[in-house]
Amino acid sequence: MTETCFENFDRAFKIITFRIARKAYQITETIKGRYYYPKDPDGKGEVSETSRHLKEGETTEWILLDGTPATCSNIAIHNLYPGEIDLLISGPNLGRNSSAAFALSSGTIGAALSSSLSKTRSIALSYGTVEHPTPLDYFEPAHQLSSRIIRHLWEDWGQDKGGSIRNGEVDLYNVNVPMVEGLLKEEGLRICWTHMWRNSYGKLFKPLTAPRPATSPAGPDSLDHSTEGPLSHIAASDSSSHALTFKFGPEMTGLIHPDLANVPVGSDGWAIAKGWVSVTPLRACFAEPEHPTGINIWDTSEWKMKL
Repeated sequence: MTETCFENFDRAFKIITFRIARKAYQITETIKGRYYYPKDPDGKGEVSETSRHLKEGETTEWILLDGTPATCSNIAIHNLYPGEIDLLISGPNLGRNSSAAFALSSGTIGAALSSSLSKTRSIALSYGTVEHPTPLDYFEPAHQLSSRIIRHLWEDWGQDKGGSIRNGEVDLYNVNVPMVEGLLKEEGLRICWTHMWRNSYGKLFKPLTAPRPATSPAGPDSLDHSTEGPLSHIAASDSSSHALTFKFGPEMTGLIHPDLANVPVGSDGWAIAKGWVSVTPLRACFAEPEHPTGINIWDTSEWKMKL
């Protein structure tokens, strides 16, 4: 394929793509949308409150929703294009969504999970950042490669014997493309079927510095021992609440640059660490371990509490 990623797909069937983050449904807010009309070559265009015909130079009509990915996914499938969506592509997200630590907080995967629960084929696509900043010439070959992977998945979707949402089909796929120099080489990147690395993370939030009474020095976990800080505008009389003020500040070194010896071979984290593309089939549910050996699930006596 020589055209920009996903361009050919528009001619074959309806798709929807997402780029934003977070994965919860918005159940208390009103979701508003607008129409957007991008132009070649940079995608800049006009915004309209109502749908209209394309003007000269405009390539297509987009709908922008101010909702989370899962919210947008459901609205697109059931409200905007009911019965017309064949495949939902969430992404490409700029950043990896490999391993449990990233996947379980991923809005990109969240949108794909949402659409798969609506019985729609779904793919979450992420571009793993390796170099900072990512060279711009990596993106077009990443788009080309992603298009080929998506087409292959569409044409041979795969079966899941335990699947029930789409009559035994795989619910969704999670694809991670590392943004590395190998994208520019003729042979391209190796593509691997993978399973999700069940890793873990530690502290994700850091306490914010706050003013305290002069008689009470800063605690050992303070980021700044001075009385000036992000919360210095709060009156000193409110200092009793300052100790419970935190901000997202994750310690990600071990997740982004893991010791390869500790990463399971065949996992998505292992493939990304090797500079390879990972393709992971997923179920739209939490993992279910087998029942403990010897327990009869029909024997209610097993569940009597012992005092």
